[in-house]
Amino acid sequence: MEKTTDVIIPTYRPGKEFGRLIERLQKQSCPIHRIIIMNTEEKFWNKEWDEKYPFLEVHHIPKAEFDHGGTRKKAAALSEADIMVFMTQDALPADRELIQNLTGALCSDEQIGAAYARQFPNAECSFVERYTRSFNYPEISCVKTKADLPRYGIKTYFCSNVCAAYKKDIFEKLGGFVERTIFNEDMIYAGNLIQAGYGIAYAADAKVIHSHNYSCMQQFHRNFDLGVSQAEHPEIFASVKSEGEGIRLVKQTFRYLLSRGKIWLIPGFVMQSGCKYAGYLAGKKYQKLPRRVVMWCTMSPYYWKAF
Repeated sequence: MEKTTDVIIPTYRPGKEFGRLIERLQKQSCPIHRIIIMNTEEKFWNKEWDEKYPFLEVHHIPKAEFDHGGTRKKAAALSEADIMVFMTQDALPADRELIQNLTGALCSDEQIGAAYARQFPNAECSFVERYTRSFNYPEISCVKTKADLPRYGIKTYFCSNVCAAYKKDIFEKLGGFVERTIFNEDMIYAGNLIQAGYGIAYAADAKVIHSHNYSCMQQFHRNFDLGVSQAEHPEIFASVKSEGEGIRLVKQTFRYLLSRGKIWLIPGFVMQSGCKYAGYLAGKKYQKLPRRVVMWCTMSPYYWKAF
């Protein structure tokens, strides 16, 4: 029996890139059963899309109710498909085979519970970020299991909801995404998946276009929230080293810039790396920080209103 696939996309103030995403999903070689949209704040939704894309199933929620894990978990409960593909509104399928290749990797072994796509830089991507994409998303596919923890460390748990597929039965068995998290819901679930004995597939032939040129302060805020998410889930992250992979990226990027003669980019790269690490360390120790400092550090002030 052929497996059914739903695509789930949380949105907030979606723009032109969202329209391009839907158009490309329509043209996928693998049929999509439903496209479920979890939109934050109905006032920012373009009502013309309701007529242009009548096949979309749109659910509007107020901003106060949005949560990286909880909102996606609610969307998963709405899906009756065998496979759920989660995407972000700014990720574009690079070709017509994205869904086919992603779900193919997911279903290649019954013990694989999740699969994530390879991310390519967009046209505006900076030189350094282009290299970072190639570091995090190499051209060779692989499957990661619990046996890889000594080798890969925290990278074993890496899985990105920019574009990732999940088997619905395993997702429900493990409880799905956490109900409440500031960030990193994909890696938290992936950690549970690995610890339960399942595998995660990296599908290098499943390609999406997605990248950002974050400023130093944006990197600080983003990595602060990353550190918070790890501190809040010691059952996943306490037993694996996180810093080693970041140090390896810094060293390899530094050598790459030197080899390409891009010496003038090194000071900016050093500043970015410093902001990332400072944000991450502050996030890991957020419980020791005054609330006003936490609110300045975070990129998600709404998350802290319940505290």
